[in-house]
Amino acid sequence: MKCINKLKKAAFIVCIFVFSGMMLEGCSAEKQQISYASIYETTEFNQNIYRGDFFAQNLCVTSQDIPLEAYQGYPEAHAAGLFDLNQRKVLYADRIHQRLFPASTTKVLTAYVALKYGNMDDIVTVSENAVTFDDDASLCWLQAGDQVSLYDLICGLTLASGNDAGVAIAEHLFGSEEAFAQKMNEEAWALGATNSHFTNAHGLHDENHYTTAYDLYLFFNAAILDQRYLDILAMKSYTGTLIGADGVVRNIEWRASNFYSSGAAAAPEGIRVLGGKTGTTDQAGNCVILYDEDLSGNPYISVLMGASDKAMLYDNMSQLLSAGIPKV
Repeated sequence: MKCINKLKKAAFIVCIFVFSGMMLEGCSAEKQQISYASIYETTEFNQNIYRGDFFAQNLCVTSQDIPLEAYQGYPEAHAAGLFDLNQRKVLYADRIHQRLFPASTTKVLTAYVALKYGNMDDIVTVSENAVTFDDDASLCWLQAGDQVSLYDLICGLTLASGNDAGVAIAEHLFGSEEAFAQKMNEEAWALGATNSHFTNAHGLHDENHYTTAYDLYLFFNAAILDQRYLDILAMKSYTGTLIGADGVVRNIEWRASNFYSSGAAAAPEGIRVLGGKTGTTDQAGNCVILYDEDLSGNPYISVLMGASDKAMLYDNMSQLLSAGIPKV
């Protein structure tokens, strides 16, 4: 009889878990694709019952636009967001879950994958395929047959936004651009970025290559956990060393493309812009994602996508930073 009672209790517990799973699945289905399961976790779930770690417990999450009283916004842009990393709070959100073309901000995820799976001391041989871009593209000016360290390529990818560096990294780590893009998609989903899809490592336009401002925050937030990436972001420039197929050594200086690092734009008073990643195509407009700090060293991530030109991009980014980051 005791054995039967134990079996009944076990069956009852199983039923409860199955029913709970069905309920949670139903709740998630009512939300839109991207990390609304994360939003459910942090706002709706009874933490007195569940004592484990939530997926989104260290993330800034919101499902709606969030205004800033002192910032009027930039309606002509595609999306913008400001994220307080210490408080895990979205300070400003404008269409951050809308799917958009990312241009070279794609390279945040490219760098994340390269740092996660690559050996920085690896020597990469640049293929003919990696140097087929037009001269007006963002380039590190690699040549077929060049030998260069993976670390140098990541520096060129991040600072000079080299499309050729992106292809060289992709082919070295996973054999082809297609295989690397598949790994990018896997890593994006693992980070909760379910509104993104990538077809290349550099961000040149493709209708099936898209992300959101929020997903860019997720990629950047994950990447800056690696001190190597933070160190690269903070560089104003880096001199890469390349050994040509003929054995001749070339040194090429790669300068940071974002205007705050290059000195073309001044950060608002009381705010330090450590570095960031830019991107520009006709379809994406002008985009930038930045790592910022207030006077006390508290960290923030800011993103603005789809500005009509660079002047408007940095003018509005400065307004957003000034309005959203406390002067402490």
